[in-house]
Amino acid sequence: MPDTHTEVIFENELCEHLEAHGWLYSPDDTGYDRARALFPADLFTFLRATQSAEWAKHEASEKDHAESAFLERLLKLMEERGTLWVLRNTVKAVAAKFDLCQFAPSHGLNPETLSKYESNRLRVMRQVHYSASNQNSLDLVFFVNGIPVATAELKTDFTQSVEDAKNQYRFDRLPKDATTKIAEPLLTFKRGAVVHFAVSTDEVYMTTRLSGPKSFFLPFNLGHDGGKGNPPNAEHGYRTAYLWHRIFRRDAWLDILGRFVHLEKKDQDQPDGTTKKKERLIFPRYHQWNAVTKLVAAARVEGPGHNYLIQHSAGSGKTNSISWLAHQLASLHDAAEQRVFHSVLVVTD
Repeated sequence: MPDTHTEVIFENELCEHLEAHGWLYSPDDTGYDRARALFPADLFTFLRATQSAEWAKHEASEKDHAESAFLERLLKLMEERGTLWVLRNTVKAVAAKFDLCQFAPSHGLNPETLSKYESNRLRVMRQVHYSASNQNSLDLVFFVNGIPVATAELKTDFTQSVEDAKNQYRFDRLPKDATTKIAEPLLTFKRGAVVHFAVSTDEVYMTTRLSGPKSFFLPFNLGHDGGKGNPPNAEHGYRTAYLWHRIFRRDAWLDILGRFVHLEKKDQDQPDGTTKKKERLIFPRYHQWNAVTKLVAAARVEGPGHNYLIQHSAGSGKTNSISWLAHQLASLHDAAEQRVFHSVLVVTD
């Protein structure tokens, strides 16, 4: 088997591309805090660089325990409200408050906001030993300012398939250690990484909730000739190169975390007549992200008064696509910082 067909080469090319396009790269998990599922160095670098006055107030209050005190406050919020919440909301400490990520606003990027946005530290880390109970490692973990937002298991279709990556998550990447029954914070729903990708050289699948053998993966493919899968990729070789060329592009990835991913909460009727809150993290599938992104870009340039047609098959998430589109069009501004639409109407059957 040629060396170019190995998983290591696949990982190398993915990580090298990200490193060349604005990501920080860790070839191993040095500095990763297993117990907290954080990369603290990036977190504190971002806070000190972008919110120095607030950090000074925090240090004055906590003295020599500023970092550990903040981490304990952050962990409590991640346990109670989740990773997505702490990235999108202000985190309050005793004497200061912090934004842990700067997303791009819909308009008016002033110099201070732009500087803060460009200071976001996106990192890809390889072979992450995530557990305090065993020596299992994930192929890749992706961070934003030290907070884990995605994981990936990679396989080459010359030796294995995307099904092997899915089964690795189902049977070897459990949200609770099989022996100790201790929760794995990185793999815990809502509190850990937002999404988990099973990636081969030909296909991509993803899930937002790891549930052992019951883990359910949705396709994250482009589609090919009106069917499933991905087309050949003469330019980049791997059929799945769009994942790191498009989705993990800095601006696109931050936009997905800031505008697309959401926590759905529903009341679910129980057999005894009571109701139970059910939570589900919604991460866009590729065709949803692609459709919404293209329509928003067209409307920003072309303005109102145009017709577009997007085809979604049955069960492909039309409602979420409509919701994402309506929400983003409602706040859309053109190059002159003028609102493009004053109202958005959704007509459905």
